[in-house]
Amino acid sequence: PTPRPTMPVDQDAVYDAYEAVRSDKDPMAWMVLKYDDKLIQVDATGTSYDEFLTHFVDDKRVYGFVRLETGDELSKRAKFALITWVGQSVSPLKKAKVSTDKADVKAIVRSYAKEILADDMDEIQEATVMEQVIAVGGANYGTGVRDK
Repeated sequence: PTPRPTMPVDQDAVYDAYEAVRSDKDPMAWMVLKYDDKLIQVDATGTSYDEFLTHFVDDKRVYGFVRLETGDELSKRAKFALITWVGQSVSPLKKAKVSTDKADVKAIVRSYAKEILADDMDEIQEATVMEQVIAVGGANYGTGVRDK
């Protein structure tokens, strides 16, 4: 999909934050997009996964994009996950709107190893997301010890 002029997304700000998360030169590890009325905007960015999790609450619709370091002791690589969060207290009408709005978010946030739709915090814990990203990334051979 390509961005549309009428998308309900703050396209430039979302793109800039997306590129910063993807950059190896930027310490930013995640971005959170939330609705400001009907416009999806960058709500927060940061480096700590624990802080990232604080943005996923029961009465909100949230799009999260996060960088995870995978690989073994010889080959570290960045992988990305897109999390679409629809809190359990979100109204049915707003839940339904997420399916069309997510396509607009994905027109900008295009590159990720795993997409996760969640409404429970257990589904987006760092270890759980990491496990899913590794599973789609193929074999993970490692001895756990780096030779000197």
